[in-house]
Order: sequence, then C-alpha cells, then structure tokens
Amino acid sequence: MKIENLSQRDKKHLWHPLTQHKLSGDMLAIVKAKGAVLYDEQGKEYVDGISSWYTAVYGHCNEDITNKVAAQMQQLDQVVFSGFTHEPAIALSEALIKILPANQEKLFFSDNGSTATEVGIKMALQYHHNHGRKRKVMLAFEEGFHGDTFGAMSVSELSVYNGAFEEHFIKVLRLPVPVGENNAEVLNLFKKFISEENLAGFIYEPLIQGAAGMKFVDPEGLDQILKICKENKILTIADEVMTGFGKTGKNFASDYLQNKPDIICMSKALTAGLLPMAVTSCTAEVFNAFYSDELSKGLFHGHTYTANPLACTAALAGIELLTSKQMQENIKRVIDSHKAFKKRIQGHPKVKNTRHLGTIIAFELDVKMERYGSLRNRLFEHFMSQGIFLRPLGNTIYIAAPYITTNEQLEKIYLSIEAALDKF
Repeated sequence: MKIENLSQRDKKHLWHPLTQHKLSGDMLAIVKAKGAVLYDEQGKEYVDGISSWYTAVYGHCNEDITNKVAAQMQQLDQVVFSGFTHEPAIALSEALIKILPANQEKLFFSDNGSTATEVGIKMALQYHHNHGRKRKVMLAFEEGFHGDTFGAMSVSELSVYNGAFEEHFIKVLRLPVPVGENNAEVLNLFKKFISEENLAGFIYEPLIQGAAGMKFVDPEGLDQILKICKENKILTIADEVMTGFGKTGKNFASDYLQNKPDIICMSKALTAGLLPMAVTSCTAEVFNAFYSDELSKGLFHGHTYTANPLACTAALAGIELLTSKQMQENIKRVIDSHKAFKKRIQGHPKVKNTRHLGTIIAFELDVKMERYGSLRNRLFEHFMSQGIFLRPLGNTIYIAAPYITTNEQLEKIYLSIEAALDKF
C-alpha cells in the first residue's frame, strides 16, 4: 500500500491563503516547532525569521504559556461572552491596560487582526452616528494594509488582495505616508481633505507599514497628523496588529508618539502565536458614545469565540513574559545584533534603504522583482534551502524573528542574507 506524505494529502482538499494553486508547488509540511525553529516532515530545521507572521515572538511551544493554557483547559474551555464573564478575560484586561498607552480604558474582543480593525472602523463610524454627526468617510495611508474583511479591505490599498471587491468598499481618502521631507505636503493635503469631506476616522499602522514592505513612517509627521485629527474630532485608530507587543522595542509603536490614538487594534503576538484572538481597545470617551439608554446605540458586533478563556490565558502568559526582565534583555540583545548587521550590509552595492527599529530590520534588494513573481520565489527558496524561513515582500527582505532567537541563529539568518546578495 502506498503511503502518502503530508504534502500529498494536503493537495486533496485544502485551499491555502495568498496562493494561486495552479501556479504554486507543494506545501511544505511542518510537523513540530520549538523555540525559534520549525521542523518539516523530513526532519529538516528552519530558523523562523519572521515569528510565523509576527506571532510566536516568545518562541514556539513556550512552556510558560502552554502549561498555563493546559491547566485552564481543565477548568473552563469556552463560554459565551455575551451575558457572562470569566477570570481569564478580567485578568487579561487588567494586564493589558497596564501596558497600553494611558488613555486606553475599554477592551473589545474579537478573533483576528482583520476583525480587530473592522471593529475599530465600526467604532469610529458609529461614534459619530451616535452623536448625530454625518461622518461616513475614513482616512488611511497609501499602501496601508489592515486585513481581509470588507471594512478592513476598504481602508487597505494593496490591489493584489482587494481588486475584485473595490466597488463594494466604504469611501476612503488616502494620504501619502509622511517620511520627513514630504511632511508639509502631506499635512496640506490632509487639511484640504478636512475642508472637503466629513472625515470620521483615520486608521494607520504606527511607524511601520508591514505588508507594504516594512516601510517606515516619520514619527513627527505622524504626530502632526494625529494632532490635527484630535482638533477636528476625527477618531484615530492605531493598527498595532503587527507592531504591538515589543517588536519596535517598546510595548507598542504608539509609545513613541506624543499623540496617543483613540482606538488601538491588537492581534498576532497578543496570544504569542498559540491561539487566535484579537482586542480593540478605546478611550472612555469612545465607549461613552455607545453607553446609552437607547439599545440601538450599543456596538452590536460579536464573535462566537470572543474572549475565549484559553486564548485569554495565552495572552496573559505572553504579557507576563513580555514584561519580564529576561525577555526585555532578549529584546535588547536582538536589537543590538540587528544594529551590527545593519552596519555590515548597508554599504553593499545591492542593498538600499536599510532601516531598523526594535526587533525589525529591513532593506530592499536592488533588483527589480514582482511581489509574488518568480524571482521573489527563487529568493524565498534560497532561504529555505539554507534552513531559514523568511518571506520577502517583493524585493524587500526583512527579519522579525522571535525574541528568544539565539545569537547563533541570528547569525545564520544574516549569513543566508549575505549569500543572497551575492547570488541574486
């Protein structure tokens, strides 16, 4: 009898994300993960250079997290969060509020990054509706990405994802990203938008636009935009799905800015890569716009697994790790290592626009290639052949490895990148 491997069995029924299956090859079967390493069904090891889409920042199968979730599993696995509450959600809310910017007061649970931003957009639109103001237009940055549900797609601008759906979107105006030299131009355009449209909210990725290719935003320019938003009652929504929980060197990228957002969207590293969950936090002012004797003014949005006790337990354990002395030392070690690597490569003739913030480092390979083209795929295959899991965004190469990645594992990543510079 023929024994099929996992990759062969996968092809029978599964439909993978971000995949044109007619053009793609077999999926690589991963059977185990520990620390910063993934293991395939042949036993080959891969250093996880992107924390599995920015989630497993404390390392895979971290026993500080898995043991606590296993214990919670024996106590309370799932319960409806409408009409009920439970200790893991309450404890998580108390822990999150301690590390969030000081103006955040209330937390709304959902399932993933896209739903976190979806909730944030709905909060902004309904906030004005509840106040009797006709504000129906959102503002977002060019090349932003905020998820795959319809509101999130509306405020995103990556046509490879959204092209088939654009006629169904809510109205969105787009600002160029302030990068320093264009700040005055961006602010003038923003003021023009304000004079012409009734803007409800501004959603943005603070400091780093992830899916756009780890593009950096000028903090002063962003701060000026946020200040003008507040002066004009435009709710500000920080999409911290990618940047949150230590990746920028602070708990949240918003911690670098003077003007704090009205709403913050969180997921990915929130539960340390163990279970799906999201949180959308907001100020008391936002919450109070929904607090009413009128039932219709409530936020009628809900998910079956909202505030799942196991996911809340994982998130609480993750925050305990994040705020520990050892993990903060790990973050500093990774930051210092990236600083040294940046010096190593930034003079290379094939390297341009080297940038680094916290545990994220990125640059462009000075070779023209499509986001999902054959050359990009060859670059991906090069890294995998060397036991390194990196996912280039077109010609953008970036690292966002777990904080517990060892110096030896980081060096292995660096060497594979330097080999790519010579090869491509």
